[in-house]
Amino acid sequence: MTAPWRVSSAGISIALRVTPRGGRDSIDGIEQLSDGRSVLKVRVRAIADAGEANRAVLALLAKSLGVPKASVSLLSGTTSRLKQVAVAGDPARLTDTLRKLAPVKSTDEGN
Repeated sequence: MTAPWRVSSAGISIALRVTPRGGRDSIDGIEQLSDGRSVLKVRVRAIADAGEANRAVLALLAKSLGVPKASVSLLSGTTSRLKQVAVAGDPARLTDTLRKLAPVKSTDEGN
């Protein structure tokens, strides 16, 4: 399974699958979609109404990655469960933190 994030000179972009009204705010690991893409699974307590869930997702990512809220922005997927977000910052540090939050399992581990 590949990592659901891509590194750029300004930071990283992350593919997400969001579950609004998920009972808690958490990062639940990495999942492979039926089309083969990898996504970071995120759940938030907020409802998907008037952008509440999107704001909660951005706040959760900022807190989890140790960056200011202003460093996390939604690139696509405003009304979809599948989203793309950008996180500005040191790509190496952000990638290292993401690996600790949601380790990428290799495909030969029985997945």
